[in-house]
Amino acid sequence: MSNLTRAVTGFSRVLDQIAGFCMVGMMGLIVVNILLRAFFKRPILGTIECVVFLAVAMISLALAYCAVQNGHIAVDFVFCRLPQKMQALIGNAVDAVALIFWGACAWQVGKYAQSMAASGAVSSTVQIPLYPFIYIVAFSLAALSLVLLMSIAESVRKEFSPRSITFLEPKINVMETVQKAAGK
Repeated sequence: MSNLTRAVTGFSRVLDQIAGFCMVGMMGLIVVNILLRAFFKRPILGTIECVVFLAVAMISLALAYCAVQNGHIAVDFVFCRLPQKMQALIGNAVDAVALIFWGACAWQVGKYAQSMAASGAVSSTVQIPLYPFIYIVAFSLAALSLVLLMSIAESVRKEFSPRSITFLEPKINVMETVQKAAGK
């Protein structure tokens, strides 16, 4: 594993841990809101908005680590029957298209966050600015793009390493030949 792979994996893990804290925050906020509503008839104002913001952060921050673990949905009942080199080639092509798509999405979402910051858009109940959460999504998509770039680089490195390049593969298994000649 290269230094780049370790760094990207560690960074993605940190983002995933922050996503976990967002989930715990959502659960805590919901439980406290339910308890305050049930016992004191005083729910927390804007709970739904806060939970939505935390959910946005949680889902987007977890994307990169999910990609590191290959946890995204894949339909591969045909793909797995292809030769290993063909799988690597197709996998790299898919990752390259995904890298271009998610990189462009990160850029456009970042531009959108910038426009939301300039306009001063806020949530309706609690008046929380929207742009920080949109920036979190843009940042998370950029992290996902970095993971895809790392995946492509690692795959290319593996496929073109000196050990993986074979010019003439032996068609004969030496041990089988020796055993047959010995009559076993």
